[in-house]
Amino acid sequence: MSDQQQIKDRPASRNVTSLKALRPYVRRYKVALALIGLFLTLAAAGTMAIPAAVGQVIDKGFMADDPETINLWFWLLFGAATVMAVAGGLRFYWVSWLGQRIVTDLRRDVYARVIRMEPEFFATTRTGEVLSRLNTDTTLVESLIGSSASVAVRNLLMLIGSSILLVVTAPSLAGVIGLMILLVMLPVAVLGRWVRRLSRDAQDRVADFSAHGDETINAVPTVQAFAQEQREADAFAAQVEGAFDAQKRRIFATTVLIVLVIVLTFGAVTFVLWLGAHAVLDNRLSPGQLSQFVLYALLAAGSTASLSEVWGGVQRAAGAMERLADLLTADNSLEVVDEPAPFPHGPVGLAFSGVTFAYPSLPEEPVLHGLDFSVQPGETVALVGPSGAGKSTIFQLILRFYDPDSGSVRIGGRDIREYDPVDMRAALGLVSQDVVLFSGTAAYNLRYGRPEALDEQVLEAARLAQAHDFIHTLPKGYDAFLGERGIRLSGGQRQRLAIARALIKTPSILLLDEATASLDAESERLVQQAIDEASRDRTVLVIAHRLATVRRADRILVIEHGELVAQGTHDELLRESALYQRLAQLQFPDETTEPETADTI
Repeated sequence: MSDQQQIKDRPASRNVTSLKALRPYVRRYKVALALIGLFLTLAAAGTMAIPAAVGQVIDKGFMADDPETINLWFWLLFGAATVMAVAGGLRFYWVSWLGQRIVTDLRRDVYARVIRMEPEFFATTRTGEVLSRLNTDTTLVESLIGSSASVAVRNLLMLIGSSILLVVTAPSLAGVIGLMILLVMLPVAVLGRWVRRLSRDAQDRVADFSAHGDETINAVPTVQAFAQEQREADAFAAQVEGAFDAQKRRIFATTVLIVLVIVLTFGAVTFVLWLGAHAVLDNRLSPGQLSQFVLYALLAAGSTASLSEVWGGVQRAAGAMERLADLLTADNSLEVVDEPAPFPHGPVGLAFSGVTFAYPSLPEEPVLHGLDFSVQPGETVALVGPSGAGKSTIFQLILRFYDPDSGSVRIGGRDIREYDPVDMRAALGLVSQDVVLFSGTAAYNLRYGRPEALDEQVLEAARLAQAHDFIHTLPKGYDAFLGERGIRLSGGQRQRLAIARALIKTPSILLLDEATASLDAESERLVQQAIDEASRDRTVLVIAHRLATVRRADRILVIEHGELVAQGTHDELLRESALYQRLAQLQFPDETTEPETADTI
């Protein structure tokens, strides 16, 4: 089952334990936490002082008809309000700062984790799903830390403080209001689980349309070429409507929770106020005490209602953090040794020894079967064979995107599992059939594998790959913006830029996967000359369907069904390999003696 499907099928938790993953991030900022605690306490204390001041104004000012006392208590009332305001503002600043700081750290760590995952992770998890977590889910966590958490703590302090002062003011009535608050909290506990489940579902629906939008927008030319604009628009609209329906269900559940809590809360306050009014008539309470009690009851009720609303946000953030934790704790199946060996410099040889491999998503269908071959340092070796023979898989194993199920891949005499994958890949140069460029300048793309490269080295690599002339004609030349995925360049231009990008690394091993596939005949000839020149100082492996590009290779390996079936020079294979003859039949009909039906190359 895919990682993404596992995430969707996981039942919603009945608690918020997933928020424990935030502990390491919160603990980093103890000073900010201390300041938040201080200002929260001061703000709550200022709020608690206001009802007491009001009660004293009524009993010792109005009832005693004493202007001086009234003035004094009004100044105290204003002072309490000022403390509450200043402390509240400072609390807001530090809480907001902490929320943004933690979410920044969280986004950084999630991205750093994801960018290092092996290709199999991305084969089972959509990029739109990952982007949704980086954006939507981290926003929910930021809302929790930067707002909901402090509001919850503030209201909890006010609830505790007002409850104590209710007992001090009127013990008999406090018992009633305490019972009422317990009755209010019951639906919060029950309905909160419902809200969290619906929130998780709503977040998944957002991830669905985000993934669909990311996939189709990045493939707009293909969508338009197949005239599928309306179909994709309808599919996206259906997913957006599905997300709206999920959000609607969440909003409805939250509304039910809020309405129920508010009705129960203020119903309880009304009931207690009725009891208090009768206590005043019976001279068991003074008017000031009743006023003070009512204000504390309102604070307690308001705090309870606010806590119930915040709890819904906590539930949503818990669901979001659960999804983020899936990325933070995702396991990379490629193990790295504690003390990796240094990767050798200069041309190095490589060897496949009894390599058998099946992609993890299709373990029952091995792509390579006990593959054995070796390449000497400085040798240029071509891999040819029918589509699906396993040629590109060989490159992925050399780059250690996957590990063999059995056997070993050795470079420089060592199993590549003894090297650090990052160091090893930095010493390899890859030119893929499907060129990927980034939305930056030509110089930025050329330096991608070697950011410290000097301008002279950039120019030399571009000239070697026959890319300098067309780059020079671009507006701003090497500083020209290429557009997203290099959209402003032709296929052949992107290919030559990719070759230059690989050559600028001066790689020990150069891997060319159909590197000249998108070039016209003249460009192919020029680039082939450049590759021949670059091949003198390094080991080169070439995958080619167009056999004209590999005729000058030192050796050609013929791969079929994941096995090495023949090897030799072009002329030797024409004489000795029936499969190579079939592959060459359509391309070199004059060089084959027996016209046979050629397989798709």
